[in-house]
Amino acid sequence: VSNLYVISQMLSTRFAGNIIVSILGTWSTADGSARSFPTSGLCYYLSPPETISHVIEDPVHAVAYIAFMLGSCAYFSKTWIDVSGSSAKDVAKQLKDQQMVMRGHREKSMVHELNRYIPTAAAFGGLCIGALSVLADFLGAIGSGTGILLAVTIIYQYFE
Repeated sequence: VSNLYVISQMLSTRFAGNIIVSILGTWSTADGSARSFPTSGLCYYLSPPETISHVIEDPVHAVAYIAFMLGSCAYFSKTWIDVSGSSAKDVAKQLKDQQMVMRGHREKSMVHELNRYIPTAAAFGGLCIGALSVLADFLGAIGSGTGILLAVTIIYQYFE
């Protein structure tokens, strides 16, 4: 998303009247500040509302942001289980290597049974993380909600 913001800002300053650039996003600066913020387009709907009053003023923006955040967090968490070796097939293999079995299930049916739970649990975990990030963004936490979650995760990894 940050790359989309940078590209959209560059195109908006260079080709301000272009329709495709306007679809990506139009940008303006706040009074007395050098910070640009999106005012319309795709970048506007992917950026978090600034305050709770902005949520009330433009609920479509808030709903689009919430849907994007929750959807992308759920998708990436489901993708992560395949990449990290935590898929149902990998877990079934690990259980077999440890000589653990599920009563009444063969290895193939164990993979099928684990497929019922692991992707759903990963998606739900991603939704919870996304909801926490959205809540931090809406409440005006210092930095972004995603940045706070990233910092907490990194610090927690150091403790382990």
